[in-house]
Amino acid sequence: MTLNILFMTVTIKKRQKSLEEAVRDETVAQLYETNRDKHQTLINPYML
Repeated sequence: MTLNILFMTVTIKKRQKSLEEAVRDETVAQLYETNRDKHQTLINPYML
């Protein structure tokens, strides 16, 4: 996408992820979901 604003051009391109970044993002998402589930099992019994 290219925007021309007052003699200045701004170009935005989608960044390509490397394989290592994609694997790390998937691992982080999985750990986040696991921790969220653990948190819910610890907190839910005490909720009224």
